[in-house]
Amino acid sequence: MGIVNASPESFSDGDGVGDAGRQVELGARLLEEGADVLDVGGESGVTGIPAIEVDEEIRRVVPVVRRLVDELGAIVSVDTYKPEVAAAAIEAGARIINDVSGLLHPEIAQHCAQSGAALVIMHTRTPPKVKLTDPAIYEAGGGVAIDVRAFLAERIATAREQGMDDEQLILDPGPDFAKTPRQTVESLRDLPALHETFGRPLLLAISRKDFIGAITQRRPKDRGAGTLAALGWCADHGAHIVRLHDVAAASDYLDIRAALTGEAEVPAELLLDASLRRQPPAG
Repeated sequence: MGIVNASPESFSDGDGVGDAGRQVELGARLLEEGADVLDVGGESGVTGIPAIEVDEEIRRVVPVVRRLVDELGAIVSVDTYKPEVAAAAIEAGARIINDVSGLLHPEIAQHCAQSGAALVIMHTRTPPKVKLTDPAIYEAGGGVAIDVRAFLAERIATAREQGMDDEQLILDPGPDFAKTPRQTVESLRDLPALHETFGRPLLLAISRKDFIGAITQRRPKDRGAGTLAALGWCADHGAHIVRLHDVAAASDYLDIRAALTGEAEVPAELLLDASLRRQPPAG
């Protein structure tokens, strides 16, 4: 899943956002690099800044979604927790709603049920735009992994009540959301049990996240190696969709991993093209 930001407030790559044409160009590049899905977000999850109005989010998102679908034939997901935005995005052609609030507004599930769109339900214990890093918050309940499973079970029940089929549901343990770096790592270690419990596809939004920055002490755009390490763990332990900024690097990583594990064959006649043997001189 490649990230197409339509939010200038983005923590990682908000520069230059605002031109739908540029977002479409980015989407085309991500698809060429190997993305299967494009995730469009019109509001940054950065805490400490106000939420934007519904009309503004729709203005940012809908033109991008429509062009990605019409011009590129892309499968588009929209990152939103607002029912009005979800409805507008689905009407524009989005096939997945990525709700980082954990169904704070159950009406989103109604829109998905009526349209057949898929819904990503994410674990969090705070409203959107609120940061919580409490080392003790999950101790009374037996730990963060148990809380993730309990929370998602409740929200799956809510989605069913709104008319959704289980086949429409994708689950996300919510790295960084209402979690310290250690709690995020603990939740990722539990991926096999999470998938076994619910039997639904898992989405992991790990790209350039704070837990990687905390462990490596690097800024967002310098977290590529850490992101690939997290990608490797997730790919080996039950992830079905991984949300990423650098799709090209992830595709290269997964290609080499597949060759080494035997999931992909390396043709006996394969050789390196001579033009790729050496890096060209700078300038």
